[in-house]
Amino acid sequence: MKKKTIVSVILALLVTSVLCSAQDVVEEIVAIINDDIITRSQYEERHALLYQMLRSQLEGEEFDRQYRQMRKNILENMIRDLLLLQNAKEKGLDVSEQVKLTLENIKKDNNIETDVQLIRELQRQGIDFNAWKKQMEEDLLRRSLLFSEVDRSIALDDSEIIEYYKHHSEEFTEPSEYKLRAIYLSLEGNNEDELQLKREEISQKLTSGEDMAALAAQYSEGPEKESQGDLGTFKEGELENTLEQAVENLKQGEISPWIKIQNGWYLLKLEEKKESRLKSFEEAKEEIENKVFMEKKQKKMEEFLKALQEKSYVKILNPNPLDF
Repeated sequence: MKKKTIVSVILALLVTSVLCSAQDVVEEIVAIINDDIITRSQYEERHALLYQMLRSQLEGEEFDRQYRQMRKNILENMIRDLLLLQNAKEKGLDVSEQVKLTLENIKKDNNIETDVQLIRELQRQGIDFNAWKKQMEEDLLRRSLLFSEVDRSIALDDSEIIEYYKHHSEEFTEPSEYKLRAIYLSLEGNNEDELQLKREEISQKLTSGEDMAALAAQYSEGPEKESQGDLGTFKEGELENTLEQAVENLKQGEISPWIKIQNGWYLLKLEEKKESRLKSFEEAKEEIENKVFMEKKQKKMEEFLKALQEKSYVKILNPNPLDF
């Protein structure tokens, strides 16, 4: 635990800020972590960054759901990051060579020859080079600490890899795949009598040996018309239930009866079928090793962070900085 004298000074500053006049108010402190603090502006910056990132990827109910979860975890994650950074510095970890290598790789990947050019490019994007480099260094320090304290302590035993394969076979079972061709007749703009006549006409032509691809190009009313009925390949579970049930009963080369769905009628031909199969242990071994490693890593990381927090001074002064 850090010296309490430092913490006392921080608390004194906080109390002083409350007593000062408006023009002299020190920025609000959200949390104290050992000798460091998290301020309201730091919290707001993290919130704004995550909000923009989430907004660029999601919308509607999914955005609302993930935003609520993200906002709930912001302060906890900031405290975790600060604890890791403090511990990395205490242990004297040095990532200067990694920073240099990362900078060189960034320049190489973006066809930038010098640091001056890199700084100008970042400025053009409104990014301060020194702040960006400092953030990179801090991220590398946290990763280096976790590698040293967590990753290197994890050992995988062949027996547990085999046991995982035996008891989680469903994870390594490849689903059946269907390659389909179709003719689609839409209910929109057609009455049932007209559709009945079309279905009978198409079925008779298929019975007499005409090619389904040519008939799809002639009759189909969906996107299938342009592709001569080629729907592509679907894995088990990807098709609408009504269509999948019909396909499951077909043998390769067979054509289904007409299938009615909400917006029209489908006639399906199973062109190819790849049966479901369980990957061999050798095929699945690397995937299993990654799964088991990540499970162990998550558990050990939680234990490490818990121990780190227990021996540190952590005081949350405002758990909800955005609530007014």
